[in-house]
Amino acid sequence: MCFDYFNKKIKKYNWTDIALIKLSVLFFTLMLAKLCPNILSLEWYVYLILFIIFAILPLKKIFK
Repeated sequence: MCFDYFNKKIKKYNWTDIALIKLSVLFFTLMLAKLCPNILSLEWYVYLILFIIFAILPLKKIFK
């Protein structure tokens, strides 16, 4: 229901709109990290592991 609505709407976006959304998410994440410095106290490999876990499915869809 809700996903169908958003899937129809996202087809109207071009590459600049998607790039702006990505940049806004980046800066929102930086703001959260600034407000909650405990998040940044994790070791670097924790972020790498989380990145790999969350990137597996989209990468599989791209290269399928």
